[in-house]
Amino acid sequence: MRILGTIAVVFLLLVIGELWWRKQKLNTEFTRKFVHITVGTFVAFWPFFLSWREIQLLSVAFLIVVGVSKYLKVFRAIHTVQRPTWGELFFALAVGGITFMTHNKWVYAAALLQMSLADGFAAVVGTHWGQRFRYIVFGHAKSVLGTLTFFMVSVVILAGFSHSSGQHLTATFIFDLSIIASMIENLGVAGLDNLLVPLVVAGALRFLT
Repeated sequence: MRILGTIAVVFLLLVIGELWWRKQKLNTEFTRKFVHITVGTFVAFWPFFLSWREIQLLSVAFLIVVGVSKYLKVFRAIHTVQRPTWGELFFALAVGGITFMTHNKWVYAAALLQMSLADGFAAVVGTHWGQRFRYIVFGHAKSVLGTLTFFMVSVVILAGFSHSSGQHLTATFIFDLSIIASMIENLGVAGLDNLLVPLVVAGALRFLT
């Protein structure tokens, strides 16, 4: 029942995003990031009500569904993006991959929230308010404001992890790891940051716990 309920919630969020996109009430990037933020944040807290085995099985199902959807263009709201990207598939790999690195619920949540919240809000802020100050990384446009947003949200996530998990992180560690995550997000091409950022953050936090 837990797995079926989880699948139902994810499907509902995807359908809501798709309907909004088709009615053109939201622009493409905002709709895509709405799904990115809501689904990703929900997934980040899976360990609090699902077993690690269930998460691994769901990640495989997630990977298959996203691959089929991308090929058949079922959920166009999350696939309609001008640049070539495999971000959704890489995120699905991260969902299951982290479970082989740690069984710490807070580490898992902090790692995935880096992409659902930090990356999601960075894209929204950068798209709407970061057009003036932009730079190019491997042929992809980035915004200074978007990168700063990613860094600040990353700091908040790690500070929250430090408080909630009982694992004290120094301010230096939080800032350093946030800078590293921001750099990886900048350098990750074709959506590869969706896999690398969570794995690096999970690895760094796992080392301390």
